Amino acid sequence: EYSETLRVSCRSLVVVHFWAPWAPQCAQMNDVMAELAKEHPQVSFVKLEAEAVPEVSEKYEISSVPTFLFFKNSQKIDQLDGAHAPELTKKVQRHASVGSFPPSGSEHPKEDLNLRLKKLIHAAPCMLFMKGTPQEPRCGFSKQMVEILNKHNIQFSSFDIFSDEEVRQGLKTYSNWPTYPQLYVSGELIGGLDIVKELEASEELDTICPKAPKLEERLKVLTNKASVMLFMKGNKQEAKCGFSKQILEILNSTGVEYETFDILEDEEVRQGLKTFSNWPTYPQLYVKGELVGGLDIVKELKENGELLPTLNGGN
Repeated sequence: EYSETLRVSCRSLVVVHFWAPWAPQCAQMNDVMAELAKEHPQVSFVKLEAEAVPEVSEKYEISSVPTFLFFKNSQKIDQLDGAHAPELTKKVQRHASVGSFPPSGSEHPKEDLNLRLKKLIHAAPCMLFMKGTPQEPRCGFSKQMVEILNKHNIQFSSFDIFSDEEVRQGLKTYSNWPTYPQLYVSGELIGGLDIVKELEASEELDTICPKAPKLEERLKVLTNKASVMLFMKGNKQEAKCGFSKQILEILNSTGVEYETFDILEDEEVRQGLKTFSNWPTYPQLYVKGELVGGLDIVKELKENGELLPTLNGGN
């Protein structure tokens, strides 16, 4: 049926979407294809479940989803890796118009590739070169790698090799490692998924990779970030709840300098701090890392004339 499609429409453009039911980004791109099909009735759009047609996926070296292949006269003329709707639209428009012109070469000379690769692998103490992002991995191996690193609370940054073909090809040669994902620590290649699984099994992974600070450590640092710290909904410029707004007004009236942290921006801190301080609600005011209390206590201190001495570090 597949080759039939290619034969039938050998004169016009055929766009084949290799997708997988487990990837949400594929569903999005299917919607995009449906729209494009309306706009370009002369173009044939075909969906193939990549894992259901292994021999086709292998022939065209499909190693991740979504991938789009463009065919004209039964020849593959272009490819797009990833859920990039604007890019897909552009390519369809370009190839659907009869005189398709080749993509223009890049105008800027690239900085020396090896230098760039060296900078990238040193961009963070632990760097993962992967297909997709930690939030949206685009191949099973990258997905597993991210799961292992997260399970061990390892702090890492990542680079999506689909965002840069030059890096994708160059790094294979640079590190003499032909596949992805690739994990680096302090600029040194640790290896791919199999090696990381071995390190996990032998319990060496935890000693090699830098750990993300544990939540309690983070909360200790945050509550001590300024001598007066307010954990609130919103920030100094814009309170996001009435209690936070009132406490800001009271603090501003004292003239004491203070910093704020917006708990709406960080769910982990929002939940963790309740346990850490044994105080269930927000806002929460800290002086020198110690909890003073919420709005009612701050109001009470103000009425008793004790707020200023408290903020200045008295008990």
